[in-house]
Amino acid sequence: MVRLTHIFTFATCATSVFASFARRTDPQAIAAKRAEAIKRFSSTIKQRDESGFLKERAPSTGVKNITFTNPAASQFYVDGSNFPLVDFDFGPSWAGLLPISGSANETRKLFFWTNGGPGCSSLEGAFQENGPVTWPWGTAKPVQNEYSWTNLSSVLYVEQPVGTGYSLGTPTAQNETDVAAQLVGFFQQFLNVFKELKGKNFYLSGESYAGMYVPYIADYIYSHPSALDLKLKGIWIADPVLGWDVVQNQIPAVNFVHKYENVFAFNQTFMKQLDKINKKCGYDDYMSKYLKYPPRGKLPLPGKSVEYDEGCDVWDLIFEAALLINPAFNVYRIFDVYPILWDVLGFPGSFPNEQTKPLYFERADVKAALHASPNKTWEECTSIDVFPNGDKSLPPTFTVLPNVIEKSERTVIVHGLADYVLIAEGARIALQNMTWAGKQGFQSPLKTDSFIVDGIGAYGNMQSERKLTYYEIVLSGHMVPQFAPWAGIQSMQYLMGFRSKP
Repeated sequence: MVRLTHIFTFATCATSVFASFARRTDPQAIAAKRAEAIKRFSSTIKQRDESGFLKERAPSTGVKNITFTNPAASQFYVDGSNFPLVDFDFGPSWAGLLPISGSANETRKLFFWTNGGPGCSSLEGAFQENGPVTWPWGTAKPVQNEYSWTNLSSVLYVEQPVGTGYSLGTPTAQNETDVAAQLVGFFQQFLNVFKELKGKNFYLSGESYAGMYVPYIADYIYSHPSALDLKLKGIWIADPVLGWDVVQNQIPAVNFVHKYENVFAFNQTFMKQLDKINKKCGYDDYMSKYLKYPPRGKLPLPGKSVEYDEGCDVWDLIFEAALLINPAFNVYRIFDVYPILWDVLGFPGSFPNEQTKPLYFERADVKAALHASPNKTWEECTSIDVFPNGDKSLPPTFTVLPNVIEKSERTVIVHGLADYVLIAEGARIALQNMTWAGKQGFQSPLKTDSFIVDGIGAYGNMQSERKLTYYEIVLSGHMVPQFAPWAGIQSMQYLMGFRSKP
């Protein structure tokens, strides 16, 4: 009887364990839990935020589409109810080519689309990040973007500098001042057609190499106040180029790998090799020595080079090793794994991957809908050198960014913590070495878990001082509006004054 009792008890426990395991792996049970989570999330975001916005969708300012009285505007009209492969109406917009100056002989033209790394297309932002239509990696068709920035304002996407995307002409820019002058020339031609936009509040935004573009463009506009009939209020840059390569790539690289050891999954022999190089090159204790709040003076280079000294290129060493283990390793978001997702724009990770042709913006019907040149080959990142002799400008933290911060109402910098192209700790170093509004760097450290996203909770770290606000976004890679759109739009709300606090 005792033995039978023990057998019965064992059988009962085994059945219970099996049933529990089955519930955890049953697709219907998992789907039900996901539905419950979505319901809770939806219930939360329908509440109103501090500005009174209903957050069933991304908050809207109530801005209406503007009717343009100039007959010339009609040639740029885009019908949002009849756009290739988009099965919903995303509203009216305008697109096409305009010259960068009023000269009768001007052949250089920039492409724009208003919905409201150098040479990479702004249409990636429009179509996969913050526009009203988004076609994410791995999805079968485009979908409505509830986090579109067009819920906040009219948005102008510009393919610049000359040589980028659909733009026409031969690149001539030698530095960022040239780029800024050409873009302001384009804006002048744009406002001649779309006159109703004159005098409006204006915000500049961009990501990656736009860390160079945007501050220099803003500084040019502030330095030429009569050149443009727009009121520049502030700038927003994501995962931006701010300083030297050694600062934003090399110094933080090995620490980044240690932070995400389970993601990189390197063996211990290789980790020891990395640590040895890291120490030899002066990277290992750089943060603990020099990243202070407030800073104790200018931050030095770890060696002699602004890129890396001989034998100290740990960033490329890590990248090459990561690709051996994970062929789908994505420098733009390190969490990606095999297989590589299909991308309608042909660039779903570290490298171009054109699984179908033509690419979306190479389709003849898309070019016609956007009034682009049918003969221009569109590439997400152009093979043309938009700086024929290299960009001669220094990183913005050494030159124009302090002036832009001081003259703007607000400046916002956001950085994805899962970005390996430009590493967030490198941005911290660059900012702590910059002097603005009479002081060097932030005087107090970033507050952990201080960035609170409505309906979600803590979503990263943040610090705000002297009109500069810096966010670090968890779970986001290089393109914050693509990987964490709820965080991107909330930071943009703060820039534009729809939120009183960051």
